[in-house]
Amino acid sequence: MTTDHVQEQIIDDFSVFDEWLDKYNYLIELSRELPAIDERHRTEQYLIKGCQSRVWVDAELRDGRVYFAADSDAIITKGIIALLIKVLNGRTPQEIIDTELYFIDRIGLSENLSPTRSNGLLAMIRQMKMYAVAFAAREEGGAA
Repeated sequence: MTTDHVQEQIIDDFSVFDEWLDKYNYLIELSRELPAIDERHRTEQYLIKGCQSRVWVDAELRDGRVYFAADSDAIITKGIIALLIKVLNGRTPQEIIDTELYFIDRIGLSENLSPTRSNGLLAMIRQMKMYAVAFAAREEGGAA
């Protein structure tokens, strides 16, 4: 399934809710489905700068694909990172770099987040794409 297919599925999932409170509740449900990040990755090194809440993101490259692990101490934020992982997990570094995350606007997420949460969302996306850039550079260098 392509990143666009996953994004369209997310848009469909959110379209059943009329109220933002219901969408927030759905994000909370998604946060519960996110696998726990290894405790050794709940350190400053993996902490996303620019988030109001504490968010840790790690990534590894296996067989040319990037796999993310993440956690947050805030359930809404954890639900948001779960959505990002749903779209980007298991993709090649180049796919991640090239993916436009349009579902964020289409489900109304960006307009319903506080300015600090919006900044945090951008910081999470930036970090995930930075991992992909680093892995792509490593692959080009032959040290994959």
